[in-house]
Amino acid sequence: MTTIKKKAAPLSWLSGEAAAQEPPSPSEPRPASPQAPSDAELLDAYSRAVTAVVERVGPAVVSIHIGKGRRTSEFEPAGAGSGFVITPDGYILTNSHVVANAHEIRALFIDGQKLMATVIGRDPSTDLAVIRVNASGLEYASLIDSSALRVGQLVIAVGNPFGFQSSVSTGVVSSLGRALRSQDGRLIENIIQHTAPLNPGNSGGPLLDSKGRVVGINTAIIAQAQGIGFAIPASTARSVVPQLLAMGRVERSYLGVIGFRRQLDRRLVRFHKLSSDQGVEIVSLEPSGPARMSGLQTGDIIISINGQDMTSPDDLFRFLSEWTISRPVSVSLLRRKNKLDLEVVPSAASTRL
Repeated sequence: MTTIKKKAAPLSWLSGEAAAQEPPSPSEPRPASPQAPSDAELLDAYSRAVTAVVERVGPAVVSIHIGKGRRTSEFEPAGAGSGFVITPDGYILTNSHVVANAHEIRALFIDGQKLMATVIGRDPSTDLAVIRVNASGLEYASLIDSSALRVGQLVIAVGNPFGFQSSVSTGVVSSLGRALRSQDGRLIENIIQHTAPLNPGNSGGPLLDSKGRVVGINTAIIAQAQGIGFAIPASTARSVVPQLLAMGRVERSYLGVIGFRRQLDRRLVRFHKLSSDQGVEIVSLEPSGPARMSGLQTGDIIISINGQDMTSPDDLFRFLSEWTISRPVSVSLLRRKNKLDLEVVPSAASTRL
């Protein structure tokens, strides 16, 4: 790569010697300043960038068609979405809700090839799923660390809205760190909000940066709103996909409780010197779950785990999603007016608290 060096300014202009010297005469010729690119040149550059991305990644994007449960000689579509190949041997990433309860799945490629697909694994908690077609040597797209995304960054959405293959839309990242509620009630963290227009059928398609790398998986749109789309971060997919490939599911720690947010009595907060005035009241316990086996009871209010405040079920979800299965935790709770600390050993489950 050729390095262009700028000509250094005369030292007399940078040192104390400048006081004894006169600046160049206005009549002396000056180098012409470079002209700013015109609007047309900027648009051409933008167009070339988008075109290059689509040409590179388009062959990896597939249209996913879901068949009805009845076994007939003809394929009867019951739904559709998008996906994209992540390995050359036929593994495809899409949304969990696209292939949920599917009896038959077909993947349609940009070259017209139609292949039957099977579900390898689903994770409703992040709305991600992996399916596979029997093929090799396929074009594929790469997932990158999406933590470097910035608001205002150009993004490109490729999908198959309403069955139209490889439809492309562009926009910018409009917000980071959003949260969406998944099908099983958990919060999907660090959602990317962007302005690339999405339509039904875009779900599961890739959200790309200007280099054609996958930064997100489009998952939702807001009805009756324009220019608001959401994507699951590629970083989330990078942690989920290996588990789906290995086990067909994602295992998370759980306690076996159902609870809701509870405002604490101010007198108890002051008496026990609590750092928060909210907790999670247990309304149901799984009969053989870790919480019941460790002595927790219905009506107990969980106030912290390992010293971290638990002010809502989402705090429990978040903590347990990151906690190692079978590693003990210290649960602090209020039982009527008393504060108790119990040790609980979380078990493995895919969607439970």
